[in-house]
Amino acid sequence: MASPVLTRRTSVRKKGGAPAWIVTFADLATLLLTFFILLLSFAEMDVEKYRAMAQSMAVAFGSANVVAPDVGGSPLTLIESDTVSLPEPQDSPRDEAEFIDDRGAAPDITQVPEGIVELSTRLIGELQEQVADKSLSINYDQQQVVIRFSEQATFNSGEAEIKPQMLPIIDQVVDVLAQCSGDIIVAGYTDDVPITSSRFRSNWDLSAARAVSVVHELVLNRQIPAERVIAAGRAETQPLAPNTTPENRALNRRVEIAIREPECQDSVPTRELPVEVLP
Repeated sequence: MASPVLTRRTSVRKKGGAPAWIVTFADLATLLLTFFILLLSFAEMDVEKYRAMAQSMAVAFGSANVVAPDVGGSPLTLIESDTVSLPEPQDSPRDEAEFIDDRGAAPDITQVPEGIVELSTRLIGELQEQVADKSLSINYDQQQVVIRFSEQATFNSGEAEIKPQMLPIIDQVVDVLAQCSGDIIVAGYTDDVPITSSRFRSNWDLSAARAVSVVHELVLNRQIPAERVIAAGRAETQPLAPNTTPENRALNRRVEIAIREPECQDSVPTRELPVEVLP
C-alpha cells in the first residue's frame, strides 16, 4: 500500500490594494458630508450678508457683475484687468451723526471803551445824590455817555429857564466834562401835547430853547470850548415811552447831554461801573 503524499499549501499574498479599514472610513466620511449638507439645506441664508460678501469678492477680482437681485445671486463674472475697479459712489445721502449742543447760546459780551467807563464813573461819583433822587440819570453805550435831566427837576412847565437849584449841579457836570475830550450834543425833548404859548410857536421852539439854556451854562465859564458843544431841539421825537399816560409824558419831557467817544485818563475796569447800559 502506497503511503499518502502530503501536499503543503503555500499562501500567496497579493501585493498592493487599500487596507480593509478604508472602506469603513469612507462610509463615515460620506455620512458626515451628507449630514452637513442636510444642515445647510435647513439653514436660512442671510441675503444681505451674502451680497456684501459677494460684493467684496467682486471688487477684489475686478468684476463688473456683482450680485443678481434674486436670492443667492448670479455667478461672479471675472474681468482680466491690471487694475481693480472700485464701485461707483452712490448719490443717496448717508446718514451722518448730528451734533446737538444743548448748552444754549452763550451771551454776547459788550466791550465798552475805557474812556466811556472812566467818564461814567466820574459822573456817578459827582452826582450820586441826584441820581438817587432821580433828578437825573447817567447811561452809556459803546459810543457815548448820556446825562438825562428830567423836566420836573430842571424846568418849570412850558418854560426854558433852568431852575436855580439845578445850576450847581450843571457846574459839577462841567467840572467833569472839562477833564475829558469828546463832542457834546445837548438835545431837548417834549411830549406830543401841542404847546399854547405866546413865546414858543411849537414844541420845537420849546425843546430847542431848553437845549440852548443848558449849552449856555456849559460854556459860560469857558471850561468847555464852544466848538465841542451842539444844541438840538427834537420836540416829541424819540420818546422814551408811549405818550399814553401822564407819567410817560413826564418821562419824555427831558434834556439830554450826550458825550460822544470821550477820552479820559486813569481808566477803571468796566466791572466796577455801577451804571446801566442803553439798549
